[in-house]
Amino acid sequence: MTFAELLARLGGMGRFQVTYVAALALPLLMLASHNLLQNFTAGVPEHRCRPQPGANGTASHPPPDGRCRRYVQPQWHLLEANGTNGTEAPTEPCRDGWTYQDGIFAHTIVTEWDLVCESKTWRQAAQSIYMAGILLGSGIFGILSDKFGRRALLIWCYLQLGVTGTCTALAPSFAVYCLCRCLAGLAMSGITLNSASLCMEWIPTELRAIVGTINGYCYTLGQFVLAGAAFGLPRWRWLQLAVSLPFYIFFLYSWLFVESARWQVISGRPDLALKGLRKVARVNGRKEEGDKLDAEALRSLVGREQSPARATRSLSALAQTPGMRTISCGVAFIWFSTSFAYYGLAMDLQHFGVDVYLTQVVFGAVDIPAKLASVLAITGVGRRAAQAGALGLAGLCILANIFVPQELQILRMVFAVIGKGSLAASFNCAYIFSGELFPTVIRQTGMGLGGTMARVGSMVAPLVRMMGDAFPVLPLIIYGAAPIVSAIATCFLPETRNAPLPETVEDVERRAGHLKDEELQVTVPLAPTKAEPGKDGV
Repeated sequence: MTFAELLARLGGMGRFQVTYVAALALPLLMLASHNLLQNFTAGVPEHRCRPQPGANGTASHPPPDGRCRRYVQPQWHLLEANGTNGTEAPTEPCRDGWTYQDGIFAHTIVTEWDLVCESKTWRQAAQSIYMAGILLGSGIFGILSDKFGRRALLIWCYLQLGVTGTCTALAPSFAVYCLCRCLAGLAMSGITLNSASLCMEWIPTELRAIVGTINGYCYTLGQFVLAGAAFGLPRWRWLQLAVSLPFYIFFLYSWLFVESARWQVISGRPDLALKGLRKVARVNGRKEEGDKLDAEALRSLVGREQSPARATRSLSALAQTPGMRTISCGVAFIWFSTSFAYYGLAMDLQHFGVDVYLTQVVFGAVDIPAKLASVLAITGVGRRAAQAGALGLAGLCILANIFVPQELQILRMVFAVIGKGSLAASFNCAYIFSGELFPTVIRQTGMGLGGTMARVGSMVAPLVRMMGDAFPVLPLIIYGAAPIVSAIATCFLPETRNAPLPETVEDVERRAGHLKDEELQVTVPLAPTKAEPGKDGV
């Protein structure tokens, strides 16, 4: 009997699993609120140099070369009816600060800490610092969860995000703001990783794809939550606090979570695993089945299931054979470019010139049909075609906006929405395609590579936006070229639709044509060639 069969005996997708998935999915609604928060808390209003002391508004009229300089001397001649702008008069930087126009972005970190003109790059740097925290957290909390358990780390991350989010709202300086955002990114990564692990380890294998899709749509709905919260709370500190306080509630009820029985047995705690499984059985109305379990049988069961996982999982295994090198490079390209272009679009809503709240809603809404279309595409035309098509379409839409005049805002918005939806579809394809490309013995390692490259892409995306100061269309060129290059790279990957999952590296090489059936030796003997039934690793 496999662990999946044991879960089926204890109720399968019973009352416990349904409640568990709902409790884990609710915090995912708030993930988008934090990831995309700076679209609203770091909005840039119209601004101009603060007038010199003693000069009236007309005499201190800004020069025509922008919002970042002022005249050295008051231009009194502008008071005359026929006065000119005095374009030849000497100018200087804004030495006395700026004045900001009232509007939807009247109270942001930009207005509070004057992140404009020479300091405007710090706005994008703050988002990159947050994404760097997510990247760092994926490594730290991944290791810690294997040592201390999924439940304990998840509880801690809920509390950490609540506290650091609150501290961000109370930050007295921009440096403290960036530090707190980085720590919030750490916690965000821990929530994502441990929620997925707990969810997948308690859900029957055949329902994991459905549950994964539900979790993905929770993130999509979270974009609507962010738009509504931002509209109702235009002051950045109140908005930051509003999206952080719910994590105290999640922290409180997370103490009721049941730890992964698989992890407890592997960690030498079969008695605790047995207690948790019996609780699951009671909730699902299978108390008699739970009472039949014993710790020794449970240890033996999971021990057999984990035998393939005892093979080496080093990163070097991803590049030691030709087939694995092709797959690893292709997956790295896919994840990096998808996340890179996604956050390049999603974090610059103000650039489109349309109402920013409406833009956020539309950007969130397009994910719903896009993810559904991706499921139909990967089923109908195959994984490789769907993945390459989504990336290629996204890249073309982004590049198309280079040639659309700024005054055609609706057309620019249409291209951006199609591109963003295509990238959402690409994410959906990547989860399935990547899992089917890597062999079972190193599937988690391969998926970890993809996740890491996605976080690198999200961290680099805001920095590329800074290049627009020197060459305005350069960011669009880079954001559009990356998915197109990845679409081409995808064409070199094998199709996995209706194909059996590879269990070993030998299976990958045989599928790629590098190893004939009679050749049973490869340089990386990771696991037995025959896997136990029911263990597809996804």
